[in-house]
Amino acid sequence: MAKALLGAACAATLSLALTAPAVASQAIGWWGGNWSCNIDGRPARMKWVVVDDSQTNCDGDVCTSTSGVRWKGSFSDNGSRWVPLTNPRPSDGGGVYFRHADGNRWFLRKPVGGRSSGWTTWNGSRYGLSCWR
Repeated sequence: MAKALLGAACAATLSLALTAPAVASQAIGWWGGNWSCNIDGRPARMKWVVVDDSQTNCDGDVCTSTSGVRWKGSFSDNGSRWVPLTNPRPSDGGGVYFRHADGNRWFLRKPVGGRSSGWTTWNGSRYGLSCWR
C-alpha cells in the first residue's frame, strides 16, 4: 500500500512539473531582422531570427523541461548560399560579436541611423563590414 501511494505521489509530482507553465526567455538584441551589407566591397545579406530553444533533460524516470529562445543567424556573401552565424554576444559598448560558419569572429557596432559598421576576420586579417536596413 505504501509503495502504491509513493508511486502515485511521484507520478502526480512529475505531472505537475511537466505541465506547470514555464517562463520563456526573451531574445534581446538590436541585430534581429534582415540586413543589407557590404563585406570588403561586395554586396551581402545578413539575417537573425529568434528560434525555440526549449530543452528536456531526464535522469531515470524524472524529467525536467525548460523553455527558452535563442538567436539563429545566417549570412550570404555576394549571392552565395546562406551560411550560419552563431554565438551572438553583446559587447560592453553596445556592439555585438558573433561567429561565422568558418569559425572566425566578427563584430558589428550598435547602429546609428539604421547603419552599423564593424569587421570580419579571414586568415587572421580583418576586413570591413557595414550593414543597414
